[in-house]
Amino acid sequence: MSPLEKIAAEKEGKLLEILASMESAIVAFSGGVDSAYLAVVAHQALGERSLAVTGESPSYPEHQRRLALEVIEKFGFAHRFVRTDEIENPEYMKNLPDRCFHCKNELYTRLKAVSAESGFRFILDGANADDRMDFRPGRRAARLLGVRSPLEEAELTKAEIRLLSEKRKLPTASEPASACLASRVPYESPITIQKLAQVEQGEEALRRLGFRQMRVRHHDSLARLEFAPDELSRALAPSMRATLVAEIKKLGYRYVTIDLEGYRTGSLNEVLEWPSRSGSRAPGTPTTEKAGGSK
Repeated sequence: MSPLEKIAAEKEGKLLEILASMESAIVAFSGGVDSAYLAVVAHQALGERSLAVTGESPSYPEHQRRLALEVIEKFGFAHRFVRTDEIENPEYMKNLPDRCFHCKNELYTRLKAVSAESGFRFILDGANADDRMDFRPGRRAARLLGVRSPLEEAELTKAEIRLLSEKRKLPTASEPASACLASRVPYESPITIQKLAQVEQGEEALRRLGFRQMRVRHHDSLARLEFAPDELSRALAPSMRATLVAEIKKLGYRYVTIDLEGYRTGSLNEVLEWPSRSGSRAPGTPTTEKAGGSK
């Protein structure tokens, strides 16, 4: 066992202890790397006293939904979908830098209703130890509504969660970072269902072309495509460029551009003025991986 594997295993033991000490819990389950791992471990620790709940809305990608269903089918834990209506909130639709707060506030409020109705003691999210270094307005909603973050409590990092997910054969172990579709729209550009649909259709088109780590950033009539460094050269090949332009213009964009900096999470945060705090990272500063409100 490598040193990383040993440390990860010890932290997983701590996580199991934390979860086992709870009477019961609801896991906010998006189908992403962190929440999928947490849902599986919570089911191990609590059995039928745990419930995974997924919020559905126009900002929730269908690709993510398919992945969530795959995890549920493989591991057999209790689950339900709930409808969230952040799209009806004018403050969310304004798309200011605190957008993620309004989204998470809506989700956690819905989960609290499920908790009260079904008698679950705690609500849990998938925030991990690395997320302390990210710009995450949604964390404020978690604090206000008493949501716990057991992965963070156990000091588990994203790399360790991926390692432990791989050992458990979760299909999410090597999945790229995920985020809601609204995170592809620049701040102060109002969110609309049409914009979310364009982004989702664009990213589905890129997946069909074989790209894994990418984003379609929506700049009104212009689509800015980001690709991971190991996929950027393929995207820039003349024949692929022509294919990308044709596929993305089908969706109603007038211009298609490839970002030469490549994919980086939180690229839309780079416009924010966020003074560095002790133990925090200003938006746009490169990290190995992060999971913030704008991906």
